[in-house]
Amino acid sequence: MTDTTSSAGFVDHLGVQVHDAEEGRARMSLDAAEQHLNPAGSVHGGVLATLVDTAMGQAVRSATGEDDVPATSQLTVTYLRPGTPGRLEVTASLRKRGEHLSVCEADVEQDGRSLVHAVATFAVLHD
Repeated sequence: MTDTTSSAGFVDHLGVQVHDAEEGRARMSLDAAEQHLNPAGSVHGGVLATLVDTAMGQAVRSATGEDDVPATSQLTVTYLRPGTPGRLEVTASLRKRGEHLSVCEADVEQDGRSLVHAVATFAVLHD
């Protein structure tokens, strides 16, 4: 299992919890609260984009070498419905792994309902 304790400061600040990241898959969650909301009272799109980007990065990293660093080169986020305060569950999985580029997908759910679907391409930087 990949070390999931070393997340970036920004993600820690948001309150994201990494549950696991191994074999090209990752699971995370966030208890959305008032600080995560936009003026309309729903979860801010930037928070949701950060969740899927982070989860997909963890999924890619779990399938690469210890010194490899996944860097997002393209991110497409489809917002399906607004999120509300409460638990957000994020799952990500590596779909295609190439020598230099990898493709991942992620979903955010709340109370069993889909909020977001995302696809990203990651450049894997070799140290």
